[in-house]
Amino acid sequence: MTETTDAPADASLPAIRLRSLRKTFGEVVAVDSVDLDIADGEFLTLLGPSGSGKTTVLRMIAGFELPTAGTVELAGVDVTQKAPFDRDVNTVFQDYALFPHMSVQENVEYGLKVKKVPKAERRQRAEEALASVRLEGYGDRKPTAMSGGQRQRVALARALVNRPKVLLLDEPLGALDLKLREEMQVELKAIQREVGITFVFVTHDQEEALTMSDRIAVFNNGGIEQIGTPAEVYEHPATEFVAGFVGTSNLLRGEASRAVLGHDGVFSVRPEKIRVAEPGAVAGEGEDSALGRVREVVYVGSGTRYVVDLEVGGSLVALEQNQRSTSMDVMGMRGRQVRLVWRKEHEYRVG
Repeated sequence: MTETTDAPADASLPAIRLRSLRKTFGEVVAVDSVDLDIADGEFLTLLGPSGSGKTTVLRMIAGFELPTAGTVELAGVDVTQKAPFDRDVNTVFQDYALFPHMSVQENVEYGLKVKKVPKAERRQRAEEALASVRLEGYGDRKPTAMSGGQRQRVALARALVNRPKVLLLDEPLGALDLKLREEMQVELKAIQREVGITFVFVTHDQEEALTMSDRIAVFNNGGIEQIGTPAEVYEHPATEFVAGFVGTSNLLRGEASRAVLGHDGVFSVRPEKIRVAEPGAVAGEGEDSALGRVREVVYVGSGTRYVVDLEVGGSLVALEQNQRSTSMDVMGMRGRQVRLVWRKEHEYRVG
């Protein structure tokens, strides 16, 4: 990273501040007036479907795209028009882009070599970076002799060796198989805690976002629908889109809302909060319930999802753990009448 002549930044300022950020490609509005503050040392995830604007925002922070309007500040310094190499950030992509003819050590050292850092210092910093991602002793290996998860950590070490204030990660786990991706989610969060720098992570995978993030910014149609902790976004979705995208869409609206809850509006109840009971069961104090018929049963090993068509219209999904049930037991529920019961405190108005 090249040195700049900017005055030292105020440590109390956000690591990243976006104001009225907008990006258009011809007639297409990719990002529309985004305002966002990201705290120093925070792990923030930009979550949303393809085309929602999250990757374009990341690229504008990195300097790979220039905003049509608005500003990007890093630690209080306006970098909106600066080139990527003049910003104290590094980016890790889904395609790790490691040099196959170089060793792991040489890959990690490469950026320092370009900046003419002395050889002894390069080696020391590269070894420290590899240690931070738990790859001590792997320096002499070639990337082609490593697993996907190990190559992902080499790419991370190559970014960390520059000691950036901000690390940007563009779906870096997307190419990994499910089991390895889940392991790397936990490992990546642990690494972020250890190195203590700001991570901005882009993904369309809501479980990935919930697993790793301090906060999540949910994107849709070029804007932010909701910002909050994983628990806030999941338990208290601000809009119908968030309720459906982050977790299973489970909404009561219209006649169903009026008949079951006694309220107009749209309400969300998460599947794991719903209990499947016999049709004659009575809701207790502080509970609501709805009668319905099981349309579909999805057995997923540790739990079962029941899709229930309600008598008052609409449907809900209930998720129950298979503590005593087998696949044969739960499959027999299809077509049966049931009563769904949940606590009023788990109903949340959206929109």
